[in-house]
Amino acid sequence: MSDGKRSLDVLFVNPGSHRRIYQNLGADLAAKEPPIWAAQLAMHARLRGRSVSILDANALDLSPAEIGAAVAERAPKLTVVVVYGHNPNASTFAMPGARDAIEGIRAADPEGRVLLLGGHVAALPERTLREEDVDFVCSGEGPYTIDALVAALAADRERPELAKVPGLLWRDGEQIVRNTAAPLVRDLAGEMPGMAWDLLDMTRYRAHNWHAFGRPSREPYAALYTTLGCPFQCTFCCIQAPFKEGEAAAGLDNTRNSYRKFDPDRVVADITRLVVDHGVQNIKIADELFLLDRAHVSRICDGLTALDADLNIWAYARVDTCRDGELLAKMRAAGVRWLAIGIESASEKVRAGVDKGYKPAAMHKAISLVRAAGIAVMGNYIFGLPEDDHESMRTTLDFAKELNTEFANFFSAMAYPGSQLYRDAVANGWPLPASWDGYSQHSRSCLPLPTRHISGAEVLAFRDAAFREYFDRPAYRAMAERAFGPSVLPELARMLGQPLAREHAAVIVPTPDPAPSPA
Repeated sequence: MSDGKRSLDVLFVNPGSHRRIYQNLGADLAAKEPPIWAAQLAMHARLRGRSVSILDANALDLSPAEIGAAVAERAPKLTVVVVYGHNPNASTFAMPGARDAIEGIRAADPEGRVLLLGGHVAALPERTLREEDVDFVCSGEGPYTIDALVAALAADRERPELAKVPGLLWRDGEQIVRNTAAPLVRDLAGEMPGMAWDLLDMTRYRAHNWHAFGRPSREPYAALYTTLGCPFQCTFCCIQAPFKEGEAAAGLDNTRNSYRKFDPDRVVADITRLVVDHGVQNIKIADELFLLDRAHVSRICDGLTALDADLNIWAYARVDTCRDGELLAKMRAAGVRWLAIGIESASEKVRAGVDKGYKPAAMHKAISLVRAAGIAVMGNYIFGLPEDDHESMRTTLDFAKELNTEFANFFSAMAYPGSQLYRDAVANGWPLPASWDGYSQHSRSCLPLPTRHISGAEVLAFRDAAFREYFDRPAYRAMAERAFGPSVLPELARMLGQPLAREHAAVIVPTPDPAPSPA
């Protein structure tokens, strides 16, 4: 196809792999989230004068062949396959879906140019370019790379000046060329002031089942950022992967300077548009940590309170950011009904091994303050951190039952590309999943890291049995019914009736404590 027939500058593709990542949970229980990073990239490109479109193959449940046909029909000058997910880790286990999408695109539009972009890609750019059938990969967050690449292709599609495109990796014959880094977008208000909502069909997105406990519907659903990046560097987290290169190129300390804030008024305007134009009430704030800046959060909450829209918002928080009862009350008035709090481990030796210093008393206090404000708590726990053994994992599970939060996520420790834990695993030869979907907590091929004391298969078996032990308790059901009403009980039964098939789980499972959990 000649370039003259390619009138669309950029098509952003969100690949689909919902069922592979979540097994049977993907059919209904798990959320189906809008591709927020693709929508933000589309906004940036649009403000630069580019014509843009989004193909959300995940929301549309498209096969690889259908993805290819849709791309060929739109005939973009550049197709950008965006591999982000519900959280930074999700980029890695979305890679098999991205590969399937790319195969479909190549078959239907062999002359098209394809760029692969995302957190996983930025963590392993050279390897990604070697393994995937794409023309280019992006080593950073993407906006400036896309803009410069479109300009280069427009100037000379056959022999573009690729060396001048920041943040780009490409092939020069058999050699991989890695260009200088692209900077991070600093002027969010001027360059990326929101998402291109008009390019998405908001009726196709749904909240997680727990997010809508006690609510009439999980749909429609939206997610958005109020900040980008994170000032922390937890050893098991890979969020810094798309940001680190741009910070280093600017001579900045990448442990803190990836963190940027959107204008609170813009955030309120975005949510207002979602409510008024699309009827959205269920919303995820996708920031890695929403509560870091009190003034920022307070201004957003003031605007949402004035909106008076019966919102059902959830967001992430750290234990040490949940100490302000006045702010928590303001958040609840604004429609924040859930906070997902990283508790990780109740074992002091395990926390010390990953630089997590929250003691049980601090966790109790923070969660009590959140609940006193009328906000439900999602407790996030990790089994299988380097110093974990069966005893320490049991300590964490028993602590989770003691807290008895409104919901709990139990994760197995994974060495996600882009994290220090991954670098340690590679350096030490620790066993890693054979395929990228093995990094999904819910996939059939899931394989956690071994600890210094037990195997990854034992960790996974403990995690799966711990999930059932936590939720299949009279104390939990009674609390949930008080919090959300009787409609939550059949939903819990449906959730527990969806066991996960595992290839690597060991026979060993946690032995329940015979003592009853507190109500």
